[in-house]
Amino acid sequence: MTKRDKDEAREERIMMEIVVDCHDEDERAMGWETYLGETLQFPFQAKCIEVRRVSPLEEGERVQVTDIVPMEDPPSEFFAEIEWGGRKMGVPLSQLEGVDVDEETEEAIEDWRYWTQRGGGF
Repeated sequence: MTKRDKDEAREERIMMEIVVDCHDEDERAMGWETYLGETLQFPFQAKCIEVRRVSPLEEGERVQVTDIVPMEDPPSEFFAEIEWGGRKMGVPLSQLEGVDVDEETEEAIEDWRYWTQRGGGF
């Protein structure tokens, strides 16, 4: 994953709306989980924009996203629940891009991808 240039407006939104008042990893993870859970409009179509070792998806492959997989303890990243090959499974949300989604869903996915590409973690 490549490092991304700083986006001041996105940084401000993330810091003031998503991780505001978060003092540790657990609080940041909960902030992101709340934001993604309240903002993403399920189900939605997405396409894979990068190959990841932890996912079977190929670049360009389209999937139906049905939910966010509940966080692990401790969380490492957020996984989207998808329907793939007749099964439900989790793939990294950061490897997906929404297809014909509403603006809020698109922005939330992009916020998460931005956060991870800038080195943000929990």
